[in-house]
Amino acid sequence: AILPGAGWQRCRVHFARNVTQRLGSAHSKPVNALISTIFAQTTAEAVIAQYKQVAESLRASFPDIADMLESAEVDLTAFVSMPRQHWQKIWSNNPIERLNREIKRRADVVQIFPNRESVTRLIGAVLQEQHEEWQYGERRYLSEISMRKLVTVLHGQTEVDPVGVVMPLTA
Repeated sequence: AILPGAGWQRCRVHFARNVTQRLGSAHSKPVNALISTIFAQTTAEAVIAQYKQVAESLRASFPDIADMLESAEVDLTAFVSMPRQHWQKIWSNNPIERLNREIKRRADVVQIFPNRESVTRLIGAVLQEQHEEWQYGERRYLSEISMRKLVTVLHGQTEVDPVGVVMPLTA
């Protein structure tokens, strides 16, 4: 694994959609507004405390939603183990959705593939192109400095060299 110790982060927007499907739009707005307060916290401890408080406050009126929150806690709060400046990028899966649309767009241009390997090559090329854009492009998804902090967190090191050799990612 490239990022050992990294957890699975569930998209908070998709969770809100699940809440809306369960409750209907009339009841879901205030419930989703309450749930969104979880993500407005600025520390990991505050996020977890607010999460538990929100789940408990929904228990009486919306026990199904409280159960959903309890069962999704690990997945919805995985972002708190990462550096704070990564949180906003981690708790949504917009980049993955965009990448999937790009793969579909490129495949639609070809329409018919002669074999499975040609599909694999096309998807691999799109993924490689996107990786290079995220890694070296002008608009990097995560800055080099914040990635160093992430590697430091994941590898349990206490200090990051702000200038110098980029720390290698290991499997």
